[in-house]
Amino acid sequence: MTAIDRPLARRSLWHWGLVVPPVLLAALLFGAALGETSIPPGVVLKVLANKLFDAGYPVDKIDEGIIWNYRMSRAVVAACCGAGLALSGVILQALLRNALADPYLLGISAGASTGAVAVTVLGLGGGLISLSAGAFMGSLLAFAFVALLAHAAGGGVGLRAAGVIVLAGIAGSQMFNALTAFLITKSANAEQARAIMFWLLGNMSGVRWPDVASALPAAMFGIVACLWNTRALDAFTFGADSAASLGIAVKRVQLTLIGIAALVTAAMVSVVGAIGFVGLVIPHAMRFVVGHRHGRLVPASALAGAVFLIFADVISRMIIPGQVLPIGVVTALVGAPVFALILIGGRTSP
Repeated sequence: MTAIDRPLARRSLWHWGLVVPPVLLAALLFGAALGETSIPPGVVLKVLANKLFDAGYPVDKIDEGIIWNYRMSRAVVAACCGAGLALSGVILQALLRNALADPYLLGISAGASTGAVAVTVLGLGGGLISLSAGAFMGSLLAFAFVALLAHAAGGGVGLRAAGVIVLAGIAGSQMFNALTAFLITKSANAEQARAIMFWLLGNMSGVRWPDVASALPAAMFGIVACLWNTRALDAFTFGADSAASLGIAVKRVQLTLIGIAALVTAAMVSVVGAIGFVGLVIPHAMRFVVGHRHGRLVPASALAGAVFLIFADVISRMIIPGQVLPIGVVTALVGAPVFALILIGGRTSP
């Protein structure tokens, strides 16, 4: 980073430091206030003051339980997952120079599904391994398989490396999806199959405060790592050769950043299951708003991903009275048309 760039970077961080907290707080309050039973935002603020600062405001115990134990924990985890998945999409689209790259390109979601099914159906670990831990291990196994396959296929740099990774990710996804279907068909009963299919579509129903301990550190790690590597991400936008000419260690940076994207996505999938389109649509949408420079794109994508998934969670709880829709269904219903509009707009723009 040059001496001219440093003041600009500090000014940009200061600007986002002023914008992000109020917008994120408003989204969290929205997520905690709305549901089948709407609760006034003032009551939500009183509950938060009581829980965080022991303020002692008189609040109905039922409202307090709904807000703190159910809705707020879901909103916080949704924000973390939305930010993490969006940043993973930013990384992959920059490194692979592929407009369709998203966190599930590497087969991570498929591996997580296999790990969760193995724990649930086969009893892997003898009850000592949780569903989230099984999904996390499956995610890492899938990423390792894709990395080894890409290496065995010859690797390379630039567009060749990107193409090899894309093809290896497709192969890994298909293999782990087939393995998941085989395990469900062979070993799961009807109740287990229904629960697994619901989880595979993205399930926030069981999210509570202990899950924040998994999602929040992963999201913060992804944000810090992306902000630290904004110069490298900008360089890769013009290709690996351009990045190398600027002094970027191409292979090392590619491996590090793709590994970060894989780990962040694995952590999120292990908590809430497979949620599509966040890492695909949000980075594209934010490029229309803030441009292609990653100093602005990274915080904008993290904030937009967090807000988008909070809103999607609220919709999933309200769209069908008395029933909770898998959040992955909502993101797909919203994300697919939005991405189609982005593609059409990009094609018709001068």
